[in-house]
Amino acid sequence: MKITTIGIDLAKNVLQVHGVDERGKVLLKKQLKRDQMIPFFTNLSPCLIGMEACGSAHYWATKLQGLGHTVKLMAPQFVKPYVKTNKNDAADADAICEAVTRPTMRFVPIKSSEQLALLALHRARQGFVKARTAQANQIRGLLAEYGLIIPQGIVHIGKRVPEFLEDSENGLPETFRELLMRLHEHLKALDKQVHELEKVIVRWHQDSAVSQKLAQLPGIGPITASALVASIGDAKNFKNGRQLAAWLGLVPRQHSSGGKQTLLGISKRGDSYLRTLLIHGARAVLRVAERKESFAGSWLAGVMGRRNHNVAAVAQANKTARIVWALLAHDRQYDAKYVVAA
Repeated sequence: MKITTIGIDLAKNVLQVHGVDERGKVLLKKQLKRDQMIPFFTNLSPCLIGMEACGSAHYWATKLQGLGHTVKLMAPQFVKPYVKTNKNDAADADAICEAVTRPTMRFVPIKSSEQLALLALHRARQGFVKARTAQANQIRGLLAEYGLIIPQGIVHIGKRVPEFLEDSENGLPETFRELLMRLHEHLKALDKQVHELEKVIVRWHQDSAVSQKLAQLPGIGPITASALVASIGDAKNFKNGRQLAAWLGLVPRQHSSGGKQTLLGISKRGDSYLRTLLIHGARAVLRVAERKESFAGSWLAGVMGRRNHNVAAVAQANKTARIVWALLAHDRQYDAKYVVAA
């Protein structure tokens, strides 16, 4: 009997493999260490391999595809319903093997090395931004204990902290001054890291024609455009623009039954980083839209007139995501005056 389908439960050191034939009969249940994976699958005839889209999944997918196998990645939440017993590595591998053969299963595109490298830059920048915000909040909180309040905005910290350090009459103990100086230097180092990574991302954006095309849309800059290009990959993997918007979590969450539709807030599925960038860009669009001559009678004016500001921002982000799909899937250029034919 020939193994046709394999499910792999990924882990750091020990990987569980579950294989079946074309009739679903179990032919393989085996644990493999990392250094045993390549020799094992080199000696195995080409087959369909399913894995969860988790840590190291894209690495193993690329390696196994190079050996002639067909590899498909799935989101873990879509695999979980196929786990029949208590959770363990063998049961997870069995569930993955069954899930990968389902005709309605949704698969995650395998990212290239360039995509992974660019996304690593974005993730590192995001981490530095979070650390910078946390450091700024800590400085604010410590100064507030001495009655020194800094206005909102991170730029004010760089201006006011040196003033507090130089002021000898504000009642700050020498020990606290040394600590404040150390925290301020740390904040400046984090800010420097953020700006340096942004420069690297902008350089990549300037060398990418696709990323520059997306940056022509209102509310999208080099950071958002490069993140979209690296995350989406081939836009034709999505059937239409609404699927891309749903993948980003920008569509209403449903709780419908008995023929009665109940729409709740946005689903917030998918990549929260991309969704955040799009919504922040949409807020910028809303902020300047009212000053434009074409605003009166536009679609955005209607949304802003009947819904609150946050809902209008999400609606604009949803529309932007759909336009992004149209540009990528059909290889078009953005036209602000484009009108859909009747």
